[in-house]
Amino acid sequence: MRIHHLNCGTDCPLGGALFDGRSKGVTGHLVCHCLLIETGEGLVLVDTGYGLRDVDHPHRPPHPRITKTMRGLLNIKLREEETAIRQIERLGFSAQDVRHILLTHLDFDHAGGLEDFPDATVHVMDAEYSAATGPRPGFVLRNRYRPAQFDEVRRWKRYSGQGEAWFGFPAVRALEGLPPEILFVPLPGHTWGHAGIAVQSGGQWLLHAGDAYFYRHEVRRLKRRCTPGLRAYQTMMEVDRAARLANQERVRRLSVEHGAEVRVICAHDVAEFEACAAGRPL
Repeated sequence: MRIHHLNCGTDCPLGGALFDGRSKGVTGHLVCHCLLIETGEGLVLVDTGYGLRDVDHPHRPPHPRITKTMRGLLNIKLREEETAIRQIERLGFSAQDVRHILLTHLDFDHAGGLEDFPDATVHVMDAEYSAATGPRPGFVLRNRYRPAQFDEVRRWKRYSGQGEAWFGFPAVRALEGLPPEILFVPLPGHTWGHAGIAVQSGGQWLLHAGDAYFYRHEVRRLKRRCTPGLRAYQTMMEVDRAARLANQERVRRLSVEHGAEVRVICAHDVAEFEACAAGRPL
């Protein structure tokens, strides 16, 4: 299998290096790191970032696709050329070639492009689907889940069971229509149904850990370090602090103890994305 690394959205929050750890100006630089996987059964997309309809009308009433609060907080830059569908087309494929989409979770910056691929089957953990499509009381739930982004999706595959362990993590294997080298790794805490996606290619595993962590120095080292801005954002968005921190610690230990076997990435760190896109070590 061949894996492409796509940035499907750019956020530039005020605070610069207080968010990304490296910017020199007043704004930071965060990405929406998605994967495009070429398999013998067609293309598989891991998360979608922002989509064409987000770019066209992110705040059209009565059901805005992205709330004004989140657009302001993250200083989101909505660019058509960064959408997954446009990047896939530049690679010589079409929307119909994307057979499956796997979601780490259904937050607005991970699911905005779902409706750009109407023929794809969308795979998600059942707890995440239930949280996103059920009542959404409170500030966080109202802002993170935007039903207008996914209310036209008809081909859902939801998973609740857990199978054989993967590096000590519970795993969901035998995903319908997908090769055995791709599996869900539940990592709740950021959301109730948050999960990583593990992909085996070329003799090594890649774990897209979604929002289990946000900053490159939270993993691959013995002591976790995070920027103040991303630490605050993670705390604001968490639904279960104990579970989030426990799973983040497990991911950190995995990256330290099994770094030769498993490459760990998250969804929003720009330095990680640049290294992956260039084929450099993390």
